[in-house]
Amino acid sequence: MPSHPSSVMLFAAGFGTRMKALTRDCPKPLIKAAGRPLIDYALDLARDVSPDRIVANLFFKPEMLEAHLSPQNVLLSHESPAILDTGGGLRHALPLLGKGPVFTMNTDVIWTGPNPLKLAQGAWDPKKMDALLVCVPLARAVGRKGAGDFTADSSGRISRGGDLVYGGVQIVKTTGLHQIKETAFSLNTLWNQMHDAGRLFALEYPGHWCDVGYPEGIELAENMLKSHNV
Repeated sequence: MPSHPSSVMLFAAGFGTRMKALTRDCPKPLIKAAGRPLIDYALDLARDVSPDRIVANLFFKPEMLEAHLSPQNVLLSHESPAILDTGGGLRHALPLLGKGPVFTMNTDVIWTGPNPLKLAQGAWDPKKMDALLVCVPLARAVGRKGAGDFTADSSGRISRGGDLVYGGVQIVKTTGLHQIKETAFSLNTLWNQMHDAGRLFALEYPGHWCDVGYPEGIELAENMLKSHNV
């Protein structure tokens, strides 16, 4: 089985409820920031690591996303009759993603700085890691509401709570997904297994990151892009 990722999974199935009226007629990944659909920012980063394939999961308003993504050679994992959450969605997409670890990406964030996938690719050590999460310190997490997600020790091994925000990019081994009984479940279920085994790690991102999952985040992201000349 391959030990390094060659596929990218884009999470694009959610309802986007935090976006309120903006997602009444448009799925969240197609909402625009600085004139571009959010998912296109993720696609740029994904293509930059030259993956064998890019896969997106679809559920809410799938026809609109399919029309946008199919011409861009993105493979589509349709979820039906119910949405599967991040963990269940990733497991459902495995036939398209292939064997070995994969990159996963949230599509409602914007990064300014080096490509987080490339940074993760360079730091990935499959001998000791089951997942490597690209995390942003709270001070550089634009639009973050609330506390951080994780704390990292000197080796990068992480535990819950702290001032590191999960940025929505990771490399993750998928074998543990098959041990989870639920059909729909969060990636947190898989991470908990990896944490208990001491194999959950973080990489601190050196640039800035913005949560564009709610309406105010659009302006914050646009201002962040302007301030960093992106």
